[in-house]
Amino acid sequence: MSRRASGLPRRQRLVGLWLLLSGIGLLGGALFAAWLDNLYQPQGLARLILWLGCFSGGITLFAAGLVLERWLFTPLRHLQGQLARLAANPDVPDVSPPEGWLRGLGPDLERVHSAWRDDRQRLAHAHADGARDATRVRQRLEVLLQTLDTPLLLCDRHHRLLLYNQAAERLFAAHPGLGLGKELGNLLPAKGLVDVMACLPDDGSGREVLIPHDDHWLHVGLRRVSGDETLLTLSDATLTWAREVGPQAELDNLLPALRRHGAGLISAADALAHLPGDDSPELRRRLEAVIDEEGDALGASLERLGTTHDALRRQGERLVPLWSNDLWAALGERLAAPSVTPVGMPAWLKGDAPVLLEVLASLLETLAAHTGLGAFDGELCLGNRRIYLDLCWHGEALAQRHLDTWRHRRLERLPHSPSAEDVLRQHASDVWSLSDGDWARLRLPLPALSRTAAPRPESPPRPEFHDFDIAKLPAPDTDLASRALHDLEIVAFDTETTGLALREGDRLISLGACRIVNGRLLADETFEQHVNPQRPIPSASTAIHGLGDQDVENAPTAEQVLPRFRDYVGSAVLLAHNAAFDMLAIRPGADAFDMPVLDTLLLSRALDPGLEGHDLDSLARRYGLRFPPGTRHTALGDARVTARLWLALRRRLEARGIERLSDALAFQAGALDREDACAP
Repeated sequence: MSRRASGLPRRQRLVGLWLLLSGIGLLGGALFAAWLDNLYQPQGLARLILWLGCFSGGITLFAAGLVLERWLFTPLRHLQGQLARLAANPDVPDVSPPEGWLRGLGPDLERVHSAWRDDRQRLAHAHADGARDATRVRQRLEVLLQTLDTPLLLCDRHHRLLLYNQAAERLFAAHPGLGLGKELGNLLPAKGLVDVMACLPDDGSGREVLIPHDDHWLHVGLRRVSGDETLLTLSDATLTWAREVGPQAELDNLLPALRRHGAGLISAADALAHLPGDDSPELRRRLEAVIDEEGDALGASLERLGTTHDALRRQGERLVPLWSNDLWAALGERLAAPSVTPVGMPAWLKGDAPVLLEVLASLLETLAAHTGLGAFDGELCLGNRRIYLDLCWHGEALAQRHLDTWRHRRLERLPHSPSAEDVLRQHASDVWSLSDGDWARLRLPLPALSRTAAPRPESPPRPEFHDFDIAKLPAPDTDLASRALHDLEIVAFDTETTGLALREGDRLISLGACRIVNGRLLADETFEQHVNPQRPIPSASTAIHGLGDQDVENAPTAEQVLPRFRDYVGSAVLLAHNAAFDMLAIRPGADAFDMPVLDTLLLSRALDPGLEGHDLDSLARRYGLRFPPGTRHTALGDARVTARLWLALRRRLEARGIERLSDALAFQAGALDREDACAP
């Protein structure tokens, strides 16, 4: 790759040439005046005129340069910046009027801007009117997909993801292969799926296939929709099998045994009933032994049947994971009095939430009636395979007879009015009261879960989970260098480090990235991770990015983070501002990051070599970009602004005929050695 000779930017060269010529003019005038003064030795006014005349050329050149810089060149640079801003963002709300000798162009520029903006607004209104019905259908589709519990994926003919819903997002939580425009093979084993997808009939009938995912098997239903697109519905086949080979299989085995023991018992009893009174005592004893044996076997089978039936009930879909804090909060909303104050550590349990709330409300009413108290503590205690839900109070334990009476109470607010004992049986539970010093507690054992972490906060609906225009992009195997800039999948990233001397031991401490797909910045498909640099962070660096040793001491190392970041990048092109620095920051994984890299700093320098200020803050002001509060000098915040800056620069590149990746890489190479004191 050819590189331009290093040197000052054009404006600095022109200023230097002007000062040099002015200096030569003044020095030459001084030498010429000294020679004439020595030759003619004028006196008084003649001598003054001689010296002024000799200096006039240099003075005129210097003064003309000052006037031109103030009244022409500076306004021209200002006008260039305004035109660049308009080209990148035609809808910018205001444009500063020209200055100096170009001030007369202000009304014309404002007229052009307002006409441009009005035309775009009229076009936008016309487009909005025509697309209103489609938008309404899309919104309904989004609501429907967000509420479906079945994971859905939609792929184009190149097996790129066009759509996925929140159920799929939960199924593939934190999986780097999930994302709009990413290939299905990054998410699931593609071979079996691709073979089936290639053979799908065009009449919309479906096909089914089993594929592995982590330690589970997924049942995948495939159906061709809209010509070349394929809809995949996913379900956990391992869970289904567990149900089928568990209590259900036990029930299937029990029924033949019950029939066999019942038939044997009936046959033996019938034969015994028809024996003569005093004949065949030995046969009578044998028949009685058979009756006893079959009766015992039948009783054991019936007991197993009851246990299996209870297991089936516990295995029902209504027993779902519950976070104890959510349960206590719902109980507080359900009851005005008595009140329950959660104490101790929260935990996960399994239960039928509406039914369990009704049982706890009934228990609290019983406790309040017999203890006279209006407030109780709620605590969860961990057992081996159970979790104990305790209602605690200061006083004596509740008598067993009161609990026996409560067990038979009908819960009238529930469908079919089950008794409390029915609900306990559904949860394979019981209830008893015990004393603990001056305190008493009512204990209710419930099924426990192995999960320990608190539930993730509820995230707002994602602003995008589909982009059908991805199907119009070139095939993934198209030569990347010849891809149009609009069609590129780009990952904009930024780093924060312990310092600027990366070649002398400074290390990565934060990495943030976001994705651009089909010319659109995706809001939530981001990567953000603190990194343990395994060395102290200087206070001078902390003053800039706000990260101290305590923020990264429990974070993974770069060797752990960079492979995950590489999975996130996939086949995308990298984008950064001053990419040379950020690529050096991720150099422990340099061998993996061999894709092309675009640099907004170099592109801006190449586009506007006469303008000063190509640092991220200056460019953000120039193009009307905004850092949300608290996001400047954070890796993800800077990456987002870099991505929006690329979208602005791309329009200007395309206006100059730079439409493909190879063109952009060659164009930015022209600014590799250009120096700019304002650009970090």
